[in-house]
Amino acid sequence: MKVLMINGSPRRGGNTALALEEMKKVFDSEGIEVDIVELGNKDIRGCIACGTCMQKGECVFGDIVNETSKKFSSADGMVVLSPVYYASPNGTVLSFLDRLFYSSRFDKSMKVGAAVAVARRGGLSASFDVLNKYFTINGMPVASSYYWNSVHGGAKGEAAMDSEGMQTMRYLAQNMTFLMKSIALGKEQLGLPEREERIFTNFVR
Repeated sequence: MKVLMINGSPRRGGNTALALEEMKKVFDSEGIEVDIVELGNKDIRGCIACGTCMQKGECVFGDIVNETSKKFSSADGMVVLSPVYYASPNGTVLSFLDRLFYSSRFDKSMKVGAAVAVARRGGLSASFDVLNKYFTINGMPVASSYYWNSVHGGAKGEAAMDSEGMQTMRYLAQNMTFLMKSIALGKEQLGLPEREERIFTNFVR
């Protein structure tokens, strides 16, 4: 099984990376293949709603978004980790996720999603909420932990001192592993739920 981990921090080896590594230890011990995508300081522009992806099946901007889409397609789950700057995930993460989820045309249902927010102090719950919306609009079960999936740390390395946050990361990875394995078993024995044809409506007629 494979999980895709998105590090949305531009700070190499920072607190977001520490949260990621704490989860990765569990995935490694459970035999889950981990594929890490580092957004770093990449110049990732936002979606322009051009609609090209509807015909091409990929974003018109040929960058890390399309590269990640291929990895996402074959993954059983995705973890998105983002630092919090102004009470929400950073702009690079949001531009990346908008385009990734909008442009990729494969079925994402029953891939397990997990969001992690990292901050010095505030804005964690709001950021956690924003990130989870990408999963819930695509039929992806969301993994949870003892507490909201958040870690505290300001200066580089401080997250390692957040013992509760680090434990939350380990339990999150354990729960996510269980969900991915259970869903794979369910698909094998029961198949996926039958779906109705999608209905699209507009508020303005």
